[in-house]
Amino acid sequence: MADESRPTDPFAGFFDMQGEAMRELWGQFAPQGAPVAKDWGEIAGWTDTAQKMQAMWLEFMGEKARAAQAAPAMMDPTQFMLMSQGWAKAAQDGMAMQARLAEEGMKLWQGVLGGAMAGGESAPDLPRKDRRFSDPAWRSHPAFALLHQTYLMLAEYFVSAAQAIEGVDPEKKEQLTFATKVALEAMSPDNFLATNPVVLQRTIETRGANLVKGLQHLINDLRRGQLTHTDADAFRLGENIATTPGKVVHEGPLYQLIQYSPTTETVAETPLVIFPPWINRFYILDLTPKKSFIKWAVDQGLTVFVTSWKSADASMKDVVWDDYIRAEIEAIDVIRDRLGVKAVHTIGYCVAGTTLAAALAILARRKEADKVASATFFTAQVDFEKAGELKHFIDEGQLEMIGNLSKEGFLDGRYMAATFNMLRGRDLIWNYVVNNYLLGEDYPAFDLLHWNGDVTNLPAKWHGDYLRDLYRGNKLVVPDAMEADGTPIDLTRIETPIYIQAGREDHIAPAESVWRMTRHVRGDTTFVLAGSGHIAGVVNHPDAGKYQYWTGDSAAPSLEKFVEGATEHPGSWWPHWRKWLEARGGKQVSATGKRKPGGKGDKVIEDAPGRYVKTR
Repeated sequence: MADESRPTDPFAGFFDMQGEAMRELWGQFAPQGAPVAKDWGEIAGWTDTAQKMQAMWLEFMGEKARAAQAAPAMMDPTQFMLMSQGWAKAAQDGMAMQARLAEEGMKLWQGVLGGAMAGGESAPDLPRKDRRFSDPAWRSHPAFALLHQTYLMLAEYFVSAAQAIEGVDPEKKEQLTFATKVALEAMSPDNFLATNPVVLQRTIETRGANLVKGLQHLINDLRRGQLTHTDADAFRLGENIATTPGKVVHEGPLYQLIQYSPTTETVAETPLVIFPPWINRFYILDLTPKKSFIKWAVDQGLTVFVTSWKSADASMKDVVWDDYIRAEIEAIDVIRDRLGVKAVHTIGYCVAGTTLAAALAILARRKEADKVASATFFTAQVDFEKAGELKHFIDEGQLEMIGNLSKEGFLDGRYMAATFNMLRGRDLIWNYVVNNYLLGEDYPAFDLLHWNGDVTNLPAKWHGDYLRDLYRGNKLVVPDAMEADGTPIDLTRIETPIYIQAGREDHIAPAESVWRMTRHVRGDTTFVLAGSGHIAGVVNHPDAGKYQYWTGDSAAPSLEKFVEGATEHPGSWWPHWRKWLEARGGKQVSATGKRKPGGKGDKVIEDAPGRYVKTR
C-alpha cells in the first residue's frame, strides 16, 4: 500500500535510473582514457548516491506540500523567471527549416563524422567556436562535437530567422529576437547532464557525489527562491565589505544619510553627496577598500555623503517617485545646513540619476538651482527611447503580472534580480546551473556577486509608474509632461554643470540612451564613455589598471559621431572626473568640526554602514 503521507512526485523514480543510464551513455561516448564504470554491481556507492538524491528531493517536496497547505500559493521568483521566458517557445514553433539550413547541416555532419572516420589523434577542426564548449571533451568524441556544433548552427538560424521576419513592428521584432535568444540559451546541450561530456566524466569520477552536492544547491536555491552566485557566508557588512569609516548623520522613512570620516587634513569646501539606485544596495560603491569609489573619493580630499535607501515593505505601499525626488532634495538641504555651505556636488547612479535630473529641473523651476554646484550621472537615462533590453519586459501583460506579484504594496527584490539575470542568462543563470547544480562545485567568494544577490524590495506604485511613464511613455523628456511635488518637470531648464558617464557594453542603460541626456539639458556638459558595462564600467579603481575610457566632443550630434572623434585613454575614468570636479571651483577648508562626523558635540545616529542596508 502506498504511503499517502509522502508527496506525489514525478521525480520519485528518476534518481533510481540515473546510474545505469549514465554508465551506458558514458560507455559509448567517453573520451579515450576516461574512467568508466564497467560493472554496476562493483560500485555500491552508486546505489547510495541515488538513494541520497531521492531522499533529499522527497524531503524538499514534503516541505513544499506542507507550506502550500499552510498558506495560499504564490508564484516565487524562480517560477517568474520561467514564465517570463516561456513565451519564447512560440517564436520557434513558427520557424520552418529552409534549404540553406539543410545544406549546411549536411556539410556539418560530413565534416565532423568524416574527420572521425579518417582517424588521427587531433580533434576535428570545427567551424563554430563558443566558450561554453571550450573543454576538449566537446571535441574528442564525434558525437559531442556534432551535438554542440549542430546546436550552434541551429541557434544562429533561429536568431537570424527572428531578425528577418517582415511586417512586424520593430519593437515586437526586438522582443521576438530577445525571446528566441533566451530560449536557445536554455536549450544549450551543456545545460543537461546527459548531453554534457564534462559533467558525465565528473559524475563517473566522483560516483555521483557531484550530483548529490548539486541537488543540495538546487534545493537550497528553490527554498530561498533565488539563484545563488557566491558563498553566502564569505562577506559581512561593516567587516569585510562596506568598511569605509563613517556615521549615519540623518535618517528618514526612505533613507539614511551616511557621512564618511576624512582621511586628509584639508578637504574641498563643497561636499559631495552620492545617490545610488534603490534597486540595489549602496555598497556597490564601497565594496572592498581596493574597489571602493567612496573610499577613493574620501582619500581625494572630498567630504562624502551617501544615501542608504530602505528596502521597501508594506509600510511603503503609497511611496511614489515624488517621494524619492523630495528625499534627494532633502538630503541636499540637510548637508548644506549641517556644514554651513551654499551648495553641494551630486552624483546620481542609474535610476537615482534619472531622479536627480528631475530634482535639478524642479530646483531650476523653483529658482533654487544654486543649491547644486555640479551633477554627475553614472549610467543614468532620462530619454528612454533606446533603453535597451529591459523594454522587453514592459508590455501590458508583463506589467499586469508584476502588479499581481505586488499585492502587499511592494515588489520582492528577487523578481528584479531574476529579470536582470535573464538579460545575461548565459553568464548569470546557465553558467551557474552547470557549475553548481551539475558539476557540484563550491560557490566562489566574490564580493560583486554577493552584492548582486543582496536584493532590495521596491515600492509597487513607484515601480509601476516608472515603467509606464518613463520606459513606455518616455514622458520625462517632454517639457512639463510630468510633475513631482506639485512642480512641473522641464529638463531644458537645467543649467547645472553636468558630467555624464556611460558604459560602452552596458546592457541595462545602453550608452546611446545615456548619451541622449546631452541633448535635453542647457548647461555645460561633459560626456565620457567608459569601457565595460553597468557595474564594472563604474566600479573601476585606478589602481586596478583595467579597461579604458574615451573623451571627445560632448556637443557631437550623436554618440556615433562622438566615438569617431574620441580619444582613448587607458585605465579608470575616475581621475578625469576628479579633475573636472576640481575645475568647478571651491576652496580648501580644514577637516575639523562636523567635517569629522561623530566628533565632540556632533550628534549622530550610528556607525556606517547603518541599519537600512542590513534590512531584508
